Amino acid sequence: MGHLHVLVEEADYEAHRKAWIEGLGARPEQVGPLEALLLPGVVVAIKKGESAGGSEGSAVNHLGFMVRDLEATVSRWEKLGYEVFERRPGPTQAFLRFPGNIKVELSEFPMLVNPVEHHHIHLYTTDVAGMQKWYLDTFGGKAGKRGRFEEVWFPGVRLSFAPVEEKPAGTKGRGVDHIGFEIDGLEAFCKRAASRGIEFDVPYRHVSAIKTSVAFLTDPWGTYIELTEGLDKIR
Repeated sequence: MGHLHVLVEEADYEAHRKAWIEGLGARPEQVGPLEALLLPGVVVAIKKGESAGGSEGSAVNHLGFMVRDLEATVSRWEKLGYEVFERRPGPTQAFLRFPGNIKVELSEFPMLVNPVEHHHIHLYTTDVAGMQKWYLDTFGGKAGKRGRFEEVWFPGVRLSFAPVEEKPAGTKGRGVDHIGFEIDGLEAFCKRAASRGIEFDVPYRHVSAIKTSVAFLTDPWGTYIELTEGLDKIR
């Protein structure tokens, strides 16, 4: 997919990092001055900073991963001293609370190749149809459905849309500060998007320290999005 960029208070940083590495099996990798935590399908980046709140209440309500053995994963998580705040028997799921109040959903798929794989990002919105259309029009992908949730499917991730009555807070400055898509031909993509009227918070530029090109924009419902080209090479 690209990456997930989480924002945590300095006091929670080490516990949050440990949750990804020891709790879910992420592999740390240095990328220039940054540390990336690698999981199948996605890169997780942690930024220290003052957070305006956890993921719940923002446009990105929670993050979703598949696990081969839910019971073993949850048992390991609890032994590390972290919180499991909900279990569901059908489908077999558990919801974890990461330090910094970031919500992560685990769903069991016994046939997984890897013990853990990235699966979905759950967006909450007052306009499911409009949000689904915007992501399809902007990034392509394929319209799909999972249970009662409308989705857009991309390599490495599904975006799931849940209806809410009140507009959630924007993600910038929250627990899940932004989501990131890896795009081949990013400069040309940004030019096409600008010609369609999409405004960029940070225009296309190359960051030599991490050998990656980037651009930032915000969707109409407040989800802050980073676009990258070159981040996938760290694998």
